[in-house]
Amino acid sequence: MATDDTKSLFDEVSTSGYYPEIVADGLRDALADEPVAAYVLHHEPTFDHDEIRRHMTVLALTPSRLVLVHTDEHPGDDLLPKPYTSTTSEAVALGQVRSVVVTRMVTSKSKELEEAVLTVGWGAVSRVELEPARCADPECEADHGYTGSLTGDDFSLRLAAAADGGSAVQRLLGFARTLSAATAGRGA
Repeated sequence: MATDDTKSLFDEVSTSGYYPEIVADGLRDALADEPVAAYVLHHEPTFDHDEIRRHMTVLALTPSRLVLVHTDEHPGDDLLPKPYTSTTSEAVALGQVRSVVVTRMVTSKSKELEEAVLTVGWGAVSRVELEPARCADPECEADHGYTGSLTGDDFSLRLAAAADGGSAVQRLLGFARTLSAATAGRGA
């Protein structure tokens, strides 16, 4: 990981116009002065009834950690009755990253890359899916217990060429390659 994209990342946060000071503060604290080797920034508006809410997710890779910063707009609630923004940051040691999963979606007709999903697991969040176990006998009424799967699902980011641009999808794939190399202990 020889590159230092720290300035580029903060420049992109600033030009996004989405609470740049708050996002930058959360990012600065989480980075703890480590250089940024790779990053992805995703700014997404969502529609909530008659309002538009925005979200920003920043993934940054340092020599020792994966940093995630997520910022949301909220309409107000019991805690804060006026609309507010929250920023959450998390730093995960690269040695803790258990899986880097990349899904690519291409159209069957054009074979063009349309979307990509990056899912990163480090064991903080798991999803359990259970269903009744069955045997091959359709007449069997015995209780065979349950079967299921446990899936790590700490973080996922999906980018689409139609919504985010083809370069954003390529940047996500590049980030995933760099993260995979870093968690393999080889660096980028």
